[in-house]
Amino acid sequence: MAGNDKVVVITGASAGIGREVARRFAVRGDRVALLARGESGLDGAADDVARLGGTPLPITVDVADADAVEDAAAQIEAELGPIDVWINNAFTGIYAPFTDIEADEFARITEVTYLGYVYGTKAALARMLPRNRGAIVQVGSALAYRGIPLQSAYCGAKHAIQGFTESLRCELLHDRSRVRVTMVQLPAVNTPQFGWLLSRMPRQVQPIPPIYQPKVAADAIVYAADHPQRREYWVGGLTALTIALNSVVPGLLDRYLALTGYRGQQTDKPRSPESTRGNLWEPVDGAGKPDYGAHGTFDDRAHDRSFQLWASQRHGVLAAAAAMASGAVAALRRLR
Repeated sequence: MAGNDKVVVITGASAGIGREVARRFAVRGDRVALLARGESGLDGAADDVARLGGTPLPITVDVADADAVEDAAAQIEAELGPIDVWINNAFTGIYAPFTDIEADEFARITEVTYLGYVYGTKAALARMLPRNRGAIVQVGSALAYRGIPLQSAYCGAKHAIQGFTESLRCELLHDRSRVRVTMVQLPAVNTPQFGWLLSRMPRQVQPIPPIYQPKVAADAIVYAADHPQRREYWVGGLTALTIALNSVVPGLLDRYLALTGYRGQQTDKPRSPESTRGNLWEPVDGAGKPDYGAHGTFDDRAHDRSFQLWASQRHGVLAAAAAMASGAVAALRRLR
């Protein structure tokens, strides 16, 4: 499913990872539907796509509204054609201990970050299943496997996406459908979110290193869209290590994160004015507001490549090479 003027839908396309993913598809000449709430960010994303050779369709939509997502899907097919790829990426969150989060805030994060994926997937399947083709990419996180302090609502939503996607994948396999669903588990990425997510912490929040540039995440997501037969892709060595350790010594990680999780997610600077309001209820890149683009403020600390992503994309080749090496060692031992 590489290039060739595909119709691609990206939620959360106005900034950060979604913005960079849109640019990647635009370079290939694809038709890109951009879904988000922020008008300034959407306008900037549409300009990016057009400048890079794609065809943009910006749509202002709140993914927590199932009817609005369905209406957006209908508009996309009417204006761009049949949807080939749907990428669920939109999210929101809050940095605070669980006891400091209001019930309506927790519900809002769950509706956007988890149910937004459910509604997007449902709208995509309603169109892909009758055609028996298409790919759905769920943008996940290492936090889909391992919860960390100060992000209980976000971690809960990512865990829910993981379970939902596994269940759906089994159903598609049962029905022998050619529609594929895959998930990309990401590390910390240098996006604007750390400056605008609602925070009740005393200092400015930051991603837990190592941090990667948005291009690394975007490359992984585009590759997953082109190769959705793999059930998951892991990006970043820490992502793979975290998932592996959590399956073996989760109690040890509990204690480690209890000691380091608060300090490691804050800088030594006071929190930004934007983070005291956050983007739970209103977009920070709405009409008349700044367009934040794809990058955050951690360019000087962010990596622009991931060996783990390279290995994840070549899983079969590396497994075969490992098997051959193991066989060669066994043969040498027998000769000796």
